[in-house]
Amino acid sequence: MEQPKLNKRYMAIEDHDYTRAVHAGMKIDESSGAVAPVIVTSTTFKQKAPGQHQGYDYSRADNPTREQLEVALGTLEHAAHGLAFASGLAAVHAVMGLLKSGDHVVAVDDVYGGTRRLFEKIWQPLGLHFHFLDLRDLHDFEHSLIEFQPKAVWLESPTNPTLRVIDLQGVARLTKKHNTLLVVDNTFATPMLQKPLRLGADIVLHSSTKYLSGHTDVVGGSVMTNDQGLYEKLKFIQFAAGAVPSPFDCYLLLRSLATLAIRMEKHCYNALAVAKYLESHPRVSSVLYPGLASHPQYQLAMTQMLGSSGMVSFYFDGTLEQLTTFFQSTHLFVLAESLGSTKSLMNHPAAMTHASVDSVVREKLGITDKLVRLSIGIEHPEDLKQDLNQAFEKACSGKNL
Repeated sequence: MEQPKLNKRYMAIEDHDYTRAVHAGMKIDESSGAVAPVIVTSTTFKQKAPGQHQGYDYSRADNPTREQLEVALGTLEHAAHGLAFASGLAAVHAVMGLLKSGDHVVAVDDVYGGTRRLFEKIWQPLGLHFHFLDLRDLHDFEHSLIEFQPKAVWLESPTNPTLRVIDLQGVARLTKKHNTLLVVDNTFATPMLQKPLRLGADIVLHSSTKYLSGHTDVVGGSVMTNDQGLYEKLKFIQFAAGAVPSPFDCYLLLRSLATLAIRMEKHCYNALAVAKYLESHPRVSSVLYPGLASHPQYQLAMTQMLGSSGMVSFYFDGTLEQLTTFFQSTHLFVLAESLGSTKSLMNHPAAMTHASVDSVVREKLGITDKLVRLSIGIEHPEDLKQDLNQAFEKACSGKNL
């Protein structure tokens, strides 16, 4: 089947980012001339004299393979510093370690369920105070800064799973005015489609497990910043707490980053095609995708993002029994946790990624039992639409829809 030609109508990745993705962090091994990153598995390193080493003494502190990855991560986010962690939540945990008991945090209410669980179940009992708010209205947001005087603001944009878009530049202007740390989880957009540091964020965070890896074979997290002071504090937390990725995981992520730009091109192309298909389907009551003109923050997304990424959510118009049949009837879409893979995945947030969120809160946020989250892969879009269509037909008793 002939592949569709890609164009700039749905995305506009910066030209140099294609080159950065391939070469960032890469260096030729001087001892062998190896072009691919060398996997340094050694946990310890010979010292010339006590306390005199060659840049590495113990792999929890620093490792040559991880160092290459961290350079690459910083380069892609146009950041002075990058840090790699063993998981996305380990990265979140490290950033929260910058705060102290009694501090307040304003977080977007539609945040990943695992992040919210970490905030409420781990950090809240230790004395942090969290305020989960809809941050799309900048006037209301500034009021929250005045009322709670938070030490940090935590954003996702687009959010998980309802794909709300937050005005990052507007939020950053207000956090700077009120001397508040701004942290942006950029997992859904990736550095190819959105650069929060340019828009005023202090820290950018990723679950590297998702698009940065892209192949559902690595668990990882990353933090990037331009602030030397923040970097030094986060570097100490990384070293002292020890939640670092293995050299082999760092190698896999480095290999994956080389194709990030071209993968995001295809994710964007396919997601728009699937979103348009779903928008016209009789068994779909509404579609959530920033690349559709029907999205409430469509204009903001078009100016803030270079593409709308590969995440599409929609509300199923039917019974829960029919929805269960739908989930069980796809051939290409895999019902599974996670996202950002070359393979298309689907998720039931209420029962899976956001099951830990209180049901009343879920309903208020629109994470209902009828919400479906799709992670659109890089297959041919017509094949994906056909797969969804036959699943809809099976779910609805084989009726011709």
